[in-house]
Amino acid sequence: QAWDNTINISNEYSLCFPDQVLLAAAVCTKGGKAIVSRQFVEMTRTRVEGLLAAFPKLMGLGKQHTFVETESVRYVYQPLEKLYMVLITTKNSNILEDLETLRLFSRVIPEYCRVLEEGEISDHCFDLIFAFDEIVALGYRENVNLAQIRTFTDMDSHEEKVFRAVRETQEREAKAEMRRKAKELQQIRRDAERSGKKVPAYGGFGSSGMSSMSSGSFITDGIIEPEKPKMAPAPVRPSGPSKALKLGAKGKEVDNFVDKLKSEGETIMSNAGKRPSLASSVLPPPAHMESVHMRVEEKISLTCGRDGGLQNMEVLGIITLRVTDDKVGRIRLMLSNSNKTGVQLQTHPNVDKKLFTSDSVIGLKNPEKSFPLNTDVGVLKWRLQTTDDALIPLTINCWPSESATGCDVNIEYELQEESLELNDVVIAIPTPCGVGAPTVGDVDGEYKHDGRRNILEWRLPVIDANNKSGSLEFSVAGQPNDFFPVHVSFVSKRNYCDIQVVKVAHIEGDVPVKFSVETSFLVDKYEIL
Repeated sequence: QAWDNTINISNEYSLCFPDQVLLAAAVCTKGGKAIVSRQFVEMTRTRVEGLLAAFPKLMGLGKQHTFVETESVRYVYQPLEKLYMVLITTKNSNILEDLETLRLFSRVIPEYCRVLEEGEISDHCFDLIFAFDEIVALGYRENVNLAQIRTFTDMDSHEEKVFRAVRETQEREAKAEMRRKAKELQQIRRDAERSGKKVPAYGGFGSSGMSSMSSGSFITDGIIEPEKPKMAPAPVRPSGPSKALKLGAKGKEVDNFVDKLKSEGETIMSNAGKRPSLASSVLPPPAHMESVHMRVEEKISLTCGRDGGLQNMEVLGIITLRVTDDKVGRIRLMLSNSNKTGVQLQTHPNVDKKLFTSDSVIGLKNPEKSFPLNTDVGVLKWRLQTTDDALIPLTINCWPSESATGCDVNIEYELQEESLELNDVVIAIPTPCGVGAPTVGDVDGEYKHDGRRNILEWRLPVIDANNKSGSLEFSVAGQPNDFFPVHVSFVSKRNYCDIQVVKVAHIEGDVPVKFSVETSFLVDKYEIL
C-alpha cells in the first residue's frame, strides 16, 4: 500500500510540475520519520510524510546505492550516521547534478549541528531550512558554495544598522548636553567664588530636583561608561535633493522612523533618559535593599599579547550611594582599602577630602546637610592603570601548532588573583571559516561551537582558588593566526581593587546604620591579540 501511495503521489506531481527537478529535501530517520523537510513545490504535510515513510521500504537489503527510483520520482540519499539526507526529485533530473546538490546539503548540516542526532537536528531546524532555501530556488540548484550560504544566512539588516546609528547619536547628544551643563555649573561656581558671593548648590548633595540628579548621573556615566570617540560627519553631496535618512538630524524622517520602531514594539531611549547600570543587566539584584544602599562597581579593560606581556590594563571603579529614608540622610561611610597597587582615588567635590585622606571616611563637608533622597550619587571613584604582568587577574595562554591535518590548539587559563571568584566565564576562540566544527579532545568545563560566527566558546561556570587552572585541546584545519584574538568575559561579586564599605554610622552619636551593598566586577574588554 505504501508503494501504491508513492506511485500515485509521484504521478500527480509529475503531471502538475513537469519542469520541476527537485521536489523536496529532508533529513529523516532510518525508519522514514521526517525530522526536517523543505518542499520546493506545493505539497501537504501528509503527502511528504507518505513519500518519506515509503522511502526505506524501496531500498533493497544488502545493497549500497546513492539513489532509488519509483515509476515517477527518484530518491537521492546519503547516510548521516543514524539518519538520512534525502532529495526527492523527478526522473527527468540530471543524476550527476543531484549528487552534487546532495553533497552540498550534507556539508551544510554539520555547520549548524554539532552532532548528527535527531534532537540536535530538531533544535536547529530553522537554521537548516534557511540554508536549504539558499541552495535551491523553485526546484533548481543555485550557484552557491558553503561560504556564500553562511554569508547569506547571517541576515544582515540595514534597518537595524540605521536604528543603532540613531540610538548612538542620541546617546552622544545626551552625554554632550550633560558635559555642557556640568561646565556651566562649574563656571558659575568659580565666578561666585571670585566675586565673594555665596556659592550656589548646583549639582551638589544639598540641592534637590533635576540639578542634583544631573550631577549624579554625570559622575556615574563618566566613570562606568567612557565616552566613545566621535564619528566624523559625512560629506554633503552638492547636487540634487536627497530623501535619505540623516542620522542625528531632528527632521521629520528621524521622527517617522522612531515612531515606526515604537509601533513594532521596540523600546526607544530618549535623550534625557538615564542609562541603567551595566551590572544590573548581568548580575541579579539583591534580595533585600536597606534604606542606605550602595553599589560598588568595577570594569576592567585589558589587552595582552599572544606571546605574553601585558600591553595595557585599566580598572575603573565607583561607589554609588542611594538613600531612601530622610532619617538616615546624615551619615558617614567607613571604608576598607586593602589595595596596594597604586590606585588613584577621587572623591565627590562635596565630600570632606581631609576626613577621607586621614581616616578613609566619606562624609559631607557640611555636616548639617543630608545626602539627597532616592537619587544615585557617585561618592568615590578610582582608577588603576598598569602594564605589570603580575597584576593580570586571569591569564590565558593559547598555543596553536601546525600538523599534517591543520592545527592542534591547546589553550589554558590560570587565576592569578586567588581572592577573586569569577562566574559565567566565557573564553571565545575564533575558528577558520568553512572548515566545519573542530574536533575537541580534553576539556575542563563545557564548549560550544557557533558555526555562524565561527567561534568556539569555552564555558566555565566558576573559576576560583579551588579551580584556578584548566585547559582545552582541539584540532581543526587552519593556520595559527586564525585563532586570534581570543576574547574573555566574566562577572564577579567581589571587586578587584578590594575597596569596600565596612560601616555606616550617623554623624551624631556615631550610631550604626543598617546598610546593604551589591558588588560587581565586569569585563569591558579582555582580549589576547
